[in-house]
Amino acid sequence: MSHPTPLKFLMPGWFAIVMGLSGLALAWHRAQGLLGDLALGVALVAGAAATLVFGVLLVASVLRWQRYPAALAEDLRHPVRHAFIATVPVSLLLLATVGLALGGGGGAAVLNALWWLGSLGQLAATVWVLGRWLAPAPAAAPAGGLWPAVTPVLLIPVVGNVVAPLAGVALGHDLWALAQFGLGAFLWPVVIVLVMVRRIAHGPLPDRVLPAWFITLAPPAVIGVVAAQMGAPRAVVLGLWGTGLFFLLWLLPLVRRIAQQPFAVPFWALSFPLAAFTVLTLRVAELTLSGGFRTLGVLMLALTSVVIVWLGFATVRGLREGSLLAPEPVASITPVTP
Repeated sequence: MSHPTPLKFLMPGWFAIVMGLSGLALAWHRAQGLLGDLALGVALVAGAAATLVFGVLLVASVLRWQRYPAALAEDLRHPVRHAFIATVPVSLLLLATVGLALGGGGGAAVLNALWWLGSLGQLAATVWVLGRWLAPAPAAAPAGGLWPAVTPVLLIPVVGNVVAPLAGVALGHDLWALAQFGLGAFLWPVVIVLVMVRRIAHGPLPDRVLPAWFITLAPPAVIGVVAAQMGAPRAVVLGLWGTGLFFLLWLLPLVRRIAQQPFAVPFWALSFPLAAFTVLTLRVAELTLSGGFRTLGVLMLALTSVVIVWLGFATVRGLREGSLLAPEPVASITPVTP
């Protein structure tokens, strides 16, 4: 049954759909050398879908902010949902990257505007999220302090800066883009260590947060793509690919537990990381001229495409049934005292 006020529950995490579709477009574009015009056609369709979804979500989000400001304020206070605000600027950076890849530099003014909005928005999100760590604790703060906020979702606002050079360098903003990349690359191991400590010392994350673990695959994949783009030694690119492969193999056992849950928007956390690792795999195939990597790249492209198509159909079905834009059970994220 549909909720009478569905717009109220349109949290910023919905922009993860744009990230996934943009990643899929970039993955198919990278496969053009192997699959020809078919790959380019699929990339164009995925890029157009990402742009359309972004426009719809942007308008809906503005309406939500106007009609339900308290709901947005609650999202920004939430220890997990607040970090999803960064999906908006990351989406802008990715749309600029897709536009540059598929448009060949056409509409430079629009691409530059998208990129700068995304870049500065991502930096602002990083400062805002990390600024919460320095804020005085409220009187009613939970005993766990900041630990409830330490989840893989934190990688989006903090490490998402590594996306900036994908389009920024080609658009002529290499100095700023690489500086922002350095920020994300520096904070990547910091956040990973914090997430691991939170898991070991404070118990497992709630099952509803399980899809977010796949976000840990994105940083090594994107950093590897940027490294290849900047002409880094092949050993560095392969090392980052190997790191991404470890995260992928490490996370695969979670798929069964994730699939046992009712579908929800956080499932889209699987999409962009898989797409980013696919892009890196295809890039490594180009660098190494290895038939094995080419085969693996095509297999990853097929897997990523199937996952994202399934996510798309599940989202449409959830919207029709009214199970998505509705109150969801709130996962408890209070740390367990050892």
